[in-house]
Amino acid sequence: MSKQTLRIGLAGLGRLGRRYAENLARAVPRAELVAVSSPVEAERAWASEALGDVRVYDSFEAMLADEAIDAVFLVTPTSLHATQIEQALDAGKHVFCEKPLSLDLDDCRRVAKHAAKSASRAMVGFVRRFDESYRHAARHIEAGGIGRPFMVYSQTTDLADPSGAFLEFAPTSGGIFLDCSVHDIDLARWLLGRPVAKRVYSTGTVAMYPPLEALGDVDNGVAICEFADGRMAMFYASRTQAHGHDTHTDVVGTAGKVSIGRNPRADRVEISDAAGVRNTVVPSFYERFAPAFVTQARHFVDAVLDETPFELTIDDAVEATRIAVALRESLRSGQPVDL
Repeated sequence: MSKQTLRIGLAGLGRLGRRYAENLARAVPRAELVAVSSPVEAERAWASEALGDVRVYDSFEAMLADEAIDAVFLVTPTSLHATQIEQALDAGKHVFCEKPLSLDLDDCRRVAKHAAKSASRAMVGFVRRFDESYRHAARHIEAGGIGRPFMVYSQTTDLADPSGAFLEFAPTSGGIFLDCSVHDIDLARWLLGRPVAKRVYSTGTVAMYPPLEALGDVDNGVAICEFADGRMAMFYASRTQAHGHDTHTDVVGTAGKVSIGRNPRADRVEISDAAGVRNTVVPSFYERFAPAFVTQARHFVDAVLDETPFELTIDDAVEATRIAVALRESLRSGQPVDL
């Protein structure tokens, strides 16, 4: 594109959607947030007050008809992603979609084919790829710093919520592996050089939230993924941590190991007293990855305007979903799943 600014419409103004909107409005220099949409009146009222001179629509379809929009950001329920991506591409808009691509693997594959034929471009966001610590580790691995990487351990564990508010969204989340571990799955493939998954196995337990049992879901899950070239990955996901949000990853190679986020902390303060030595921990994923969300948005905008490649493809999103869906199947069947 020859334009210097990308005019963006954002769909979805829930907790994460508001963060995206604020970033696009104030922290992405080459982006112009011109419109937002939400079917929820309170969310539209928030946008009118917080975002200034931005057009506010009550439906995605109405916003999509706005000819002044060059690209859309989708921060909507996962069940809508596949259809909305296709609608946006057909309307000539570029698309950024929050992960996951879909809860249904056939939908993912259909979207990938649709995007491949479109003149517009689409990217699914896996924000940890844009975190500077993970990028540093990736550069070190690519430079041969740990020899040949052959194993990844990666976890996504959230602070326990005594209110159980997340249970409202659990029926449409796709389960703990699609909702949480899909990030770790994508990281493992990225840091190991995109190997092809061969077999997965998962198990889990309900430690704090019994309503999950009726959904075939758990609040703590562990998984193993074997890749066709002999490499492997292990994942742990939890919704019950007492200390805060704790994401970390280890990559083991033939000449060393690299660890990212091994000691979770909110800042550089360490307190020593009669109770011992301690530090505080961020309460949620957004506080941990806030700068990465900005970097990710800037990457999308710059890539569209400068006609440069995205750092990850729709096929990466399809493969992460394929593995996560197989882990969900293994959890419910109690058996390994061949891919």
